[in-house]
Amino acid sequence: MINIIDLSKETSKYDVLKGIIERGDKESKSITEAVEKILADVEGHGDRAVRSYTLKFDGVGLENFEVGSDEIEQAYNSCDKDFISALENAKERIWDYHKRQLKESWITNNQKGIMLGQLYNPLERVGIYVPGGTAAYPSSVLMNAIPAKVAGVKEIIMVTPPSSQGGINKNILAAARIAGVDRVYSIGGAQAVAALAYGTETIGKVDKIVGPGNIYVATAKRMVFGRVDIDMIAGPSEVLIIADESANPRFVAADMLSQAEHDTLASSILITTSKEVAQATLKELEIQLEGLSRKAITEKALRSYAAILVVESIDEAIEFANGIAPEHLELVVREPFSVVGAIKNAGAIFVGEYSPEPLGDYYAGPNHTLPTGGTARFFSPLGVDDFVKKSSLIYYDRASLEKSKDDIIKIALEEGLDAHANSIKVRFE
Repeated sequence: MINIIDLSKETSKYDVLKGIIERGDKESKSITEAVEKILADVEGHGDRAVRSYTLKFDGVGLENFEVGSDEIEQAYNSCDKDFISALENAKERIWDYHKRQLKESWITNNQKGIMLGQLYNPLERVGIYVPGGTAAYPSSVLMNAIPAKVAGVKEIIMVTPPSSQGGINKNILAAARIAGVDRVYSIGGAQAVAALAYGTETIGKVDKIVGPGNIYVATAKRMVFGRVDIDMIAGPSEVLIIADESANPRFVAADMLSQAEHDTLASSILITTSKEVAQATLKELEIQLEGLSRKAITEKALRSYAAILVVESIDEAIEFANGIAPEHLELVVREPFSVVGAIKNAGAIFVGEYSPEPLGDYYAGPNHTLPTGGTARFFSPLGVDDFVKKSSLIYYDRASLEKSKDDIIKIALEEGLDAHANSIKVRFE
């Protein structure tokens, strides 16, 4: 299923994982052209274009896209009560974590006659894309909507593809109710991104679009960036596990499988200092795979994008991990807190053998919308900051401006901007 690679014998370490690191849906010219057409159609023809593409791609004709409050309430009431309770408990933890990210506006006046500051204001309207497809993820509704609610966003609009019967998964609708989503529309794909970005007769234009989707959704988000803000271009999910000889191979294998079952492009990598752990984990993968409901998807992901690497030291494993910059990084070592500080590039870090990645996916509180494909080098997890904007505040009285005027005029004239300089001069003539 997976080859165990001894990196001490490899001359070019990163070449070993080149295919895994660079995996994912590649944006082709045909995809780009198709998305461009969809965006233009929706911008020009609004709801009519959205209906047309919904019929074409989802196989359902919808006159009204919006899901009514009665339908949402009915979905909520029909869900398993223990599931609702679990979502409510998760909401509480996610809310508590994200409220700690809130920042307050500030003003300083430590110089006489001068006040400087920064004002924080929430975005007015945000769109959340929730995928359909091989699985429905109500946890993603919570993770995308709750930080926006904490930030104070006035209106949260959720879009998600309809089934062939025109409905939406009841668990998705229940999560939307719990998270406080204001409006829900049964549309998906690039046409949903276009509707959010440009607005239609029935769907209000948003300030920002967040949430993952397929290559068409990702391409559409990239193309509308600038007209609206976006969170990130999310790729296939991934986990990298660093383990030493103390690691339990059964736990490690379970965590690798939990990531691989997402889709056929998901990546699971183990880097260990122990050949014994590597071999035992490989055996456990084969054993545990047999009992999975998504065995076919999981097995294909493992065959294509999983790896078990043996290195000589934990320091070498960490150096390798920082180079990959994984979405999820697990530290399954004897003294995990002794090495946390050395991790520089990772979306989320899971410390110790009782902090598996699904804990973060669903329940602990930190956001599970994370940078993928090495972008943890410069992107951060989704959070409250993604739903606020900042404005600078500047106040000078006459005396303070007079003290600074010569410097300002000098800089303006050196840049050849006479009117800038004159804007200062006229106040003192």
